[in-house]
Amino acid sequence: MTPHIRAEPGQIAETVLMPGDPLRAKWAAETFLDAPELVNDTRGMLGFTGTWRGNRVTIHGSGMGMPSLSIYAGELIRNYDARTLIRIGSTGAMQKHVAIRDVILAQTASSISTPSSAIFRELNFAPCADFGLLQAAAAAARDRATTVHVGGIYSSDTFYDERPDLNQEMTRHGILAVEMETAELYTLAARFGRRALSVLTVSDHLITEEALPAAERQSSFGDMVEIALEAAFA
Repeated sequence: MTPHIRAEPGQIAETVLMPGDPLRAKWAAETFLDAPELVNDTRGMLGFTGTWRGNRVTIHGSGMGMPSLSIYAGELIRNYDARTLIRIGSTGAMQKHVAIRDVILAQTASSISTPSSAIFRELNFAPCADFGLLQAAAAAARDRATTVHVGGIYSSDTFYDERPDLNQEMTRHGILAVEMETAELYTLAARFGRRALSVLTVSDHLITEEALPAAERQSSFGDMVEIALEAAFA
């Protein structure tokens, strides 16, 4: 057990899906897993372990932002030996050809800083997805009606952004979308030799200013979860 995860040894699966919202972890576990068991509720951060097509899976919240994800992903890796970590979450589109409800597979994740930045000092480390997971997720998405994009995203430290100039540069350089966790997840995976991927659903659009109503967000995320699960066990 850790200060943030009170699961007993053996209660966390080697494959962990990580939504930011703990209630989304509950929804995903109850919707997609067989016999989900609550294994953590410390500080309101929910984690569930069950099976999907006979494979053990944990779905555990990460909280919002890279510092929070760094705590949970770090403890899942170091203390519970998680081997495959897939972020499932929402993202804001930064390209005109990306639409609301589209799914994005994050190949790379740019950032200004992450909780790991101090380790690298003057080096700009380039965090990227596990290629096997990325390839499997792209294959899993081919037969779906949902439009899927593969490319670079931006992991921001701020939700209420006051840098329109930076957003413009991200768009100009082909960044597909912005969220707040992936760069640190990919960095931790690289450090500890684990597999990581972010599968994201577009819930907002920075250019068109469209947004999914709150009531529709959860019901629109099913394809993202199924793609993540299929990729994990391809």
